[in-house]
Amino acid sequence: MRGLLKYLAPFAPDQSGACGVLYELGGILVICDAGGCTGNVCGFDEPRWFLEKSRIFSAGLRDMDAILGKDDLLAKKLGKILKTMDAPFAALISTPVPAVIATDFAALRHLCEKECPNVPILSVDARGMGLYDEGEEEAYMALFHAFMDKPADDVDPAKGEVVGILGATPLNTSYVDPYAALCACPAFADKKILCYGLKGGEEDPLAPLSHPERIAKNLVIAPSGLRLAQRMQATYGIPYEMDYPLLDTSLVREMRERLQTTAKEKGKKEEDLKILILHQQIAANALRTALGREEDENCVCGSFFMMKPAFKKTRDMRFKEETGLIRYVEEEAFDVIIGDAMFARCFAKEGPVCIPWKHFAVSGELYDGGMCL
Repeated sequence: MRGLLKYLAPFAPDQSGACGVLYELGGILVICDAGGCTGNVCGFDEPRWFLEKSRIFSAGLRDMDAILGKDDLLAKKLGKILKTMDAPFAALISTPVPAVIATDFAALRHLCEKECPNVPILSVDARGMGLYDEGEEEAYMALFHAFMDKPADDVDPAKGEVVGILGATPLNTSYVDPYAALCACPAFADKKILCYGLKGGEEDPLAPLSHPERIAKNLVIAPSGLRLAQRMQATYGIPYEMDYPLLDTSLVREMRERLQTTAKEKGKKEEDLKILILHQQIAANALRTALGREEDENCVCGSFFMMKPAFKKTRDMRFKEETGLIRYVEEEAFDVIIGDAMFARCFAKEGPVCIPWKHFAVSGELYDGGMCL
């Protein structure tokens, strides 16, 4: 049966990814649902919810609201909220219910703009059937269209003093505070960084978007940020790089030791071990490089999430089904799987050795008590 999960939990969906990007920006986030999707975001996919609240509202759609499409009622509700709260923007985030009834979110956004003429209205066309990184990508682009309106002639990357970080969300990094983790990286010891979607380092968390003239270059640490980086390069000439600086040296050392032990147990040379690394693409690529296996065909990166063709090796894989992962591992006879602890459930004890590497979008709070603080 297509989409059946026997061992894995459902991954974080696109509306959760969109909320993750917008969470710290101070806007009004309206999840267009009956309440269930909002509960899923706040209760399971957003670890910051229990540490720092955000202005997340459910549209509270009831059966007849959904069937009859009472968009004017939603616009009036949003107008009342914005009269009582100062907010730099409001965002309408779709879910399966409006997707099923084909809600026109562009029209809904225009309706809300008439009701709230002084506040930018964003819309994120999530469907609840996509994965979190698709929602993140759409949210980044919605922010670009709403706030990045500087004339191209006013932006000179050579004069910029800041490195912009794209893709720094808890779902990508498994850090509750990705900004603090990035600031602690040796790569940024003498650099100022700003993370799109995070408020760290600035009073105005929208600064990377509203002041692109400050950006010298962008660093993309997850595939969901690549589209915005490419748009900023095309619009303003701001260059970008792809890397994942959050690889902890102790983690890499521990994995090397585990690989050495596994090679001895299997009676193989370490370089002959067949390894599958499962994570978001840029993190997986970075770990492969850190392990010295970048040019090794026996080391494959895979993901259930975005795999950008330009950054894939020939044997790298994107999985769509749980059964596809299990079948691929059996056919290729991998010795080692590096990935979230959830993936170990897919394989028998006599199967590959599973080395855990947390990916919050895969298992949430189910393993190791949560996330890095």
